[in-house]
Amino acid sequence: MWGWLALAIGAEVTATMSLKASQGFSRLLPSLLTVAGYGLAFWSLAQALTRGMALGMAYGVWAAAGVAIVAVLGVLFLGESLTWVQVGGIVLIIGGVLALELGGSVAHA
Repeated sequence: MWGWLALAIGAEVTATMSLKASQGFSRLLPSLLTVAGYGLAFWSLAQALTRGMALGMAYGVWAAAGVAIVAVLGVLFLGESLTWVQVGGIVLIIGGVLALELGGSVAHA
């Protein structure tokens, strides 16, 4: 399950970075990578769900990891800025996903 989710995250991040490079779908290779990446991301996410991963957990991890990774890659490779307020927002997103996971694993007596 987790391998499929990791593939979904990697494909989504690749597609998102390619979307920026496609310049509004005016460049062929980045445009094709965008479409293929998003297709692979959703297919891989569906595979994780089919194999028993809870929807809320899968989507939460997928979205949070995607946001965090794309933000960092934007800073490293695209010259984008990342303020402490934005870092705090990313931390809150990740904390929210952890709360979903930890709250769901509590045994009810």
